[in-house]
This record gives sequence, structure tokens and C-alpha cells, in this order.
Amino acid sequence: MRENKNNSGKLIDRPDEVLGQKQNAGQIPQIELVDLEQEDRDSGAVGESGEEFPADDRGGKPKTSRGLVRFLNLHTLLLLVVIVFVVCIYVKFRNWGVFIDQADIIPEEPGEYHDVLDMVLPLMTETGERIPTGPAENIMLFGNSPFADDRGEADNLASLIAEKTGATVYNCSIGDSYLAAQSYAFNADEYPMDAYTFYWLVTYGLTGVNERYYTDAAAALGEDTPEDAEEVLSILKNVDMAEMDVIGIMYDATDYLLGHPMYSDQNYTDTLQFTGNLEAGIELIQANCPNTRIIIMSPTYAYAVTEDGEYVSSDMYIYGQDVLSTYSLMQMRTASFRSVTYIDNLYGTITEDNAKRYLIDNLHLNTAGRELVANRFVDAVNAYNQPLEEEEE
Repeated sequence: MRENKNNSGKLIDRPDEVLGQKQNAGQIPQIELVDLEQEDRDSGAVGESGEEFPADDRGGKPKTSRGLVRFLNLHTLLLLVVIVFVVCIYVKFRNWGVFIDQADIIPEEPGEYHDVLDMVLPLMTETGERIPTGPAENIMLFGNSPFADDRGEADNLASLIAEKTGATVYNCSIGDSYLAAQSYAFNADEYPMDAYTFYWLVTYGLTGVNERYYTDAAAALGEDTPEDAEEVLSILKNVDMAEMDVIGIMYDATDYLLGHPMYSDQNYTDTLQFTGNLEAGIELIQANCPNTRIIIMSPTYAYAVTEDGEYVSSDMYIYGQDVLSTYSLMQMRTASFRSVTYIDNLYGTITEDNAKRYLIDNLHLNTAGRELVANRFVDAVNAYNQPLEEEEE
């Protein structure tokens, strides 16, 4: 019992529970206390110390449905990743080591090359006007082995051109010759083959003033004098070059393989250069044969040959100034400067892709290769046969 006073000051006896009920009823709301540890036990949670609170027997049930879904989702994802990985590995090894036949990549016949550098031009005056031309009746050819190999045979390149055009073809090629001379002044004792370079042959054909070069060269060479020399000199001496409708020029990769210089920016007609000797000869022809159309044909593809005799790409091997393709490109520059036709054989006829089918060694053309070159030359010859008024229509 506790003593209390009422408002009148008298002591009254009140039980503690009655006092507590009255005070709580008027002042403090009833609060339900929550046992957090009990809820953890009911849900199967884990305490701070790591132990798991099991559900008790007071009606609490473990909450397992949400945990099961999370468990299945995680493991399903991992299983899918493993399956995809295994499938990828299987596919990789299933196709590993399958070789592709070259025949499936490279066609038997050459395709169309969109990077061919042909430049087919008509005969032009000095003022840039076109000179009308008809079908070629007389063609003269300068060069080395492409025209000289199997001279006189039906499958010789010059013979094929004669057959396809119906023209009279004068073959002035020297099989073992080259373009870039070795000396400015002809020296039969040291460089007798210089007499058969393009510039000196053209000079002889147009003027005849250097006939002594050939007698001196033959004396110096003896049995090594080119077999073609006598026939070629006879043609140049007796045929008027100014009467030619077309003059074709084609030298193979001999200058590249010999390491001869290619060009000089200081002197475009330097006869000691591959393109300089060519341009010097063209300059003479244009000055003396204004009605003759000139067609330059680049070398066809040729393999470089290492010291061990192995054939390698001529775009990867330098003997002298540069790779073979650069020799061809500089020829195109000469053709552009002189406004003459240029036929790109290196990328448009016998290329690195098909060379094995059209060369008998690293350099010389077989019969099928000559056929391709002849067709390209004839197409250029016939490009401007029709009269101007027909073209305009």
C-alpha cells in the first residue's frame, strides 16, 4: 500500500495496480513491445555472431520462398553462362584446322581489276586537238624479250598482233637488250649492248648517223651479238618510221632485275635512266613522226630472284633504285608528260595473282601470256579507229 493525499489533504489507501491503471489511462498510451530477436528466429535470420536463429514453436514459420527464387535465379544464370561457353569452345575446335583450297579463292581466269592504270589517248596535235586516225596499217614494235621470243613463229607476240590487226608489223625488238644505257657516250669496249637501247635504235632509224655504233658493237660482242640485230638494223635502215601508224614499246623487267637506275627528276630524258631513255626516244619520234601514235606497254609482272635462286615478290625485293611496280608507275608518268597511250600490264594483264599461269620462269611469257598482252595492245590500237563524227553521235 502507498499513502497519498487527496485534494482535501486526507490520506487514502490505494492499491498500486489501481494507481498505475489510472495514471496510464490518462497520460501514457499503451505500447506493444517488439522482440526483434524473436522475429529473426521466426524468419531464420543470421545474428551478428553468425549463428542462425531457427524458427521457434510459437507459430513462426521460416520464410523460404523468396530465398529459393533468388537461389534458383543465380544458379540458372551461372548454368546458362557455362553452357554458352562450352558451346563456343566446341564450335571453335570443331572448325579449327580446316584449310581452304587456293582454287576456292583465286579464280582460274583473271578477274576485272578496278585499279588498272591504263591511259588510252588518241593522236593529238601540239595544241591538244585530236588527229583523226583509221585502222592501223603499219605498226613498228620496239622492246626486248616479249616481242623477240620465238621471233617469226605464229605464237610470237608480234605475229599475234599482226594477225589480230591485219597490219604490217615491223619487229624491231632485241631479245637481250635493256632500256637504261650504261654510258652517255657510246663505248663499244665497255658497254657494247648500249647500242641496242631504245634511244640509240630510234636515233639510227630516224637519222642513220650512228651506224658505226653497230659495227663496233658487233666487233666487240663477237658471237654474243644479238641474233636479232641484223634483221632489226635492216628494218630501221630501209623503213620510213614516219609512215608508221602506230609505234609500240614494251620492255620487260630486265632493267629492274639488273638494278638499273629508274628516273631522274633533274633530267627527264637522261638516257642512263629506265624512263629517261624511253622519254628521250619518244621525244625524237614525236619531233619526226607527228602522225604516228605511240603506245607504251609496261612490263608484265616478274618475280625477283634471291641469291639462293628462290622466286620472291618483286614488290618486296629491291635490286637498284626501287621495286618493279615503281618502274611501271614511272613509265606511266612519262606517258602522261608526253601525252601518249599507256597500257598497264603489271596490274591489268599479267599480275602477281596470275603470274604462275602465264610465265615460263620468273620473267618470260608463255603462249597464253602473249595472247593476253596482244589483246590488250590491239584494243588500244583500235580505240580511235572510227571517224570523229561517229564518236560524237
